[in-house]
Amino acid sequence: MTSPSVGPGVAFGDALRFWLRLGFINFGGPAGQIAIMHRELVERRGWVSEERFLRALNFCMVLPGPEAQQLATYIGWWLHGWRGGVVAGSFFVLPSVALLLFLSWLAVAQAEVPVVAGLLYGVQPVVVAIVAEAVLRIGRRALQRRALLPFAALAFVALYFGRVPFPIVVGVAAAAGFLLSRVRQDLLGVAGQVTPAQTAVRYPSPWRALRIACIFLALWAVPVSVLWAWRGGDSVLMQEALFFTQAAFVTFGGAYAVLAYVAQVAVEQYGWLDPQQMVRGLALAETTLGPLIMVLQYVGFLGAWRFPGDLSPLTSAILGGLTTTYVTFLPSFLFIFVGAPYIEALAANRALQGALAAVTAAVVGVILNLAVFLALEVLLPSAGTPDLYATVVALGAFLLLWWRRWSVAGVVGLGAGLGVVWEVVGRAVA
Repeated sequence: MTSPSVGPGVAFGDALRFWLRLGFINFGGPAGQIAIMHRELVERRGWVSEERFLRALNFCMVLPGPEAQQLATYIGWWLHGWRGGVVAGSFFVLPSVALLLFLSWLAVAQAEVPVVAGLLYGVQPVVVAIVAEAVLRIGRRALQRRALLPFAALAFVALYFGRVPFPIVVGVAAAAGFLLSRVRQDLLGVAGQVTPAQTAVRYPSPWRALRIACIFLALWAVPVSVLWAWRGGDSVLMQEALFFTQAAFVTFGGAYAVLAYVAQVAVEQYGWLDPQQMVRGLALAETTLGPLIMVLQYVGFLGAWRFPGDLSPLTSAILGGLTTTYVTFLPSFLFIFVGAPYIEALAANRALQGALAAVTAAVVGVILNLAVFLALEVLLPSAGTPDLYATVVALGAFLLLWWRRWSVAGVVGLGAGLGVVWEVVGRAVA
């Protein structure tokens, strides 16, 4: 994994301290995390130019996986080569790994404690509002051309009514967008002038990419093989390792998009957790530091807790959560170390941009499917009987997010507080 040919002369120790600090302050979801890095790295420290920062961000936005963590990995790689990328990307998530392990245990082992039950109950309708607001926010940005609307509509129909697997939806959308952009570049809004810099790309040796791919294949295969030899191919830990590895390669559109896929498989196929627990996991990930995709660690934790085999539930759950996190983030490092030298080539390929525009549009339908799934589980929890409290909280939370522009953390905190009051008062009255 070779280093970039040019670096800004930043001391590795200084960068190390910054990446460690970033892991403890990266609240606010992808937008907030990217804003923190821009303020600290571009404006305050001057370690990265505005042009390079935006070019790296655009590259990370088209990759599957958490774009903010990948952006940190990219900048760390540019500053100090592969060791800088590993440090930056790892420290970005390690504090949230420890915190979410504790919160996952609290949610599954202490859920009957009134205060904890109230917290979990109160945040569920807020999550419905968060995802509904995301549908409108992302849709407004992604569906600016009429030709993109069918991609969103067909994706929703395929997932909700046809039960088509998420990777197939993404693959079909990408292929259709690629072909349409070959026929008419302006149809999906990707036509534009190619700059001389984009046409004069110097590609690295293909052996470099092959060498890096082999290293990462070994980093995945060795621990997974040990897991298979120890627990067996039918164990929940092995199932999670394989499933979340696959999910890591199809997480276009961020965590909201992949959650629909995870819910389809983890809840309905494997039974690792129930829909209510899925909603709670998303709420926990929304309010803690680190990438939102950390909700997958919670899913892995609960799945292994429910099916521990001959291990204790806690031991199995910790292994499940850590295994899920490892296989989820490992491909993100691979994408950066292999793909960084090809950034300009990606920017010049209009057909590829068309494929990505189509995938982004389809993701709107994917997130809409998730919103409907969550709304039915939270607002109509028992045989279609509406939960009036949850409905009122969900509507209020949506108005605060969409109309008043409250932060996600503030709305979730308000919902959690109301849930505690509702639970404690309800038990006292009963």
